[in-house]
Amino acid sequence: MALKDQYKILEFKDLGDERGNLVVIEGEGMDIPFDIKRVFYIYGSDSEVVRGQHANRETEFLMVNVGGTSKVRVDNGSEEEIIELNRPGMGLYLSTMIWKDMYDFSPDSILLVLASRHYDGTEYIRDYEEYLKEVQREGKM
Repeated sequence: MALKDQYKILEFKDLGDERGNLVVIEGEGMDIPFDIKRVFYIYGSDSEVVRGQHANRETEFLMVNVGGTSKVRVDNGSEEEIIELNRPGMGLYLSTMIWKDMYDFSPDSILLVLASRHYDGTEYIRDYEEYLKEVQREGKM
């Protein structure tokens, strides 16, 4: 499967007015293709830190830099792309079995992550070589 079929850049409506900005993200197929089961955010990471460094067998994600900027390297074992998250109305949807690295965080970066499943460490692949073997076994490379 082509990497472009495994992620999407989403644009969310800014419903703000003279009082300020307001971006709404709804699950269950409204704005993102999953029901939101978990929310977490990353902040206070400097530009040298690399977060993520894993793939998930079952969890889908949506990443939004609600403050500042960061980059996400996505990799499916045969292709890779780098996406810069640089505005609060932009989201990066990731399907399952994509290797992800988040890095180059600006000092004011707040990376919000919405997940389709509750945390389960057993569905994480944290070793890149193991990830490549599993992708090859499944014929996804």
